[in-house]
Amino acid sequence: MNSTLLQPGEGTIAGRHLLTSTTETVSWGWLPNEKSTPCITVDSGDTVTIDTLSHEGILPDQGRNPVEFLGSYGVEATDVLHDATAIAGSGIPHGPDDGPHVVTGPIEIAGAEPGDVLKIDVLELLPRTPYGFVSSRHGYSALPDELPEGPGATYEFCRVGLSGGRMVSWMAATDGRQACFPLDPFLGLMGVAPATDEPVHSVPPGDFGGNIDVKWAQVGSSLYLPVSVPGALFYTGDPHYAQGNGEVALTALEASLRATLRLTVLSGADATAAMGGLRNPLLESPGYWIPTGMDPDLGEAMRKCVRHAITFLVERFGFERSTAMAYLSAAGDFEVSQVVDRTKGVHCMIRKADFAQWF
Repeated sequence: MNSTLLQPGEGTIAGRHLLTSTTETVSWGWLPNEKSTPCITVDSGDTVTIDTLSHEGILPDQGRNPVEFLGSYGVEATDVLHDATAIAGSGIPHGPDDGPHVVTGPIEIAGAEPGDVLKIDVLELLPRTPYGFVSSRHGYSALPDELPEGPGATYEFCRVGLSGGRMVSWMAATDGRQACFPLDPFLGLMGVAPATDEPVHSVPPGDFGGNIDVKWAQVGSSLYLPVSVPGALFYTGDPHYAQGNGEVALTALEASLRATLRLTVLSGADATAAMGGLRNPLLESPGYWIPTGMDPDLGEAMRKCVRHAITFLVERFGFERSTAMAYLSAAGDFEVSQVVDRTKGVHCMIRKADFAQWF
């Protein structure tokens, strides 16, 4: 199994810069803010390879000992990531009120200023381990009073392999037959520092991005985030191998990824052209523009997403608000991103092909 591991910094590094997850480059459960010190500084347009680390297997309620925890699922000690062992065994405090996520960064982008937009192009996402977990804990998930059914947390350990030329994983029924599902890796947490010197919890997302958990942030996509502090101070974490819209069990299939990203600062007219006047996260995939809406109340998250989608169509394409609303009702698909991150998320799929006359 060792040949399928990507230990920190080993193997091919596709980006101009490399940032690994170490005790000096991560925060555990908290996001960078305006006072945070950058780990590295890059120029606009530079590419960065980041060895992100999943929190599954290192958390205190899992023993904070990944060799022992993963060993209970048959993983050899030699198949445990070195950064998982180092961070779990470090003196970084992690208590019950902290978020679970290992957050790598921040990265300063030279010249970024408040009012700009940071464009994050997702160029490559490589699995670092041939296994991952879906976890469920009491008081969380879409059914917090129903599952798990026993007294403790439950963990679905998933091996990763190939089927039909693509990466997949499996889950078994009680009779031994297995459901096979495809892997579509993405980073659940990408953000820029908010303009505050107060601690910022890693779980709820916001206008700065963070733990937005939108499954379409896959290779070939771009995420646009409004810059609030000098240098933008970009960070990432919460890597996923697969997630269904809603992420109903508390986590998706969580596992570490090597991510190569391009970080580009957009200013003035370029920023306006990209985001259509929005000042909250906007995704762009090869086939869709994807505005987002977030709120502790799912209904309000939906309403915010509708408003943001209308703003995008009005500012980017010159629609009247009433026409934009009519278009969204006829052709826009609104999906629940996640319901488990305190602040719930909805995103809208706006089909690019519908706007061919503009291009």
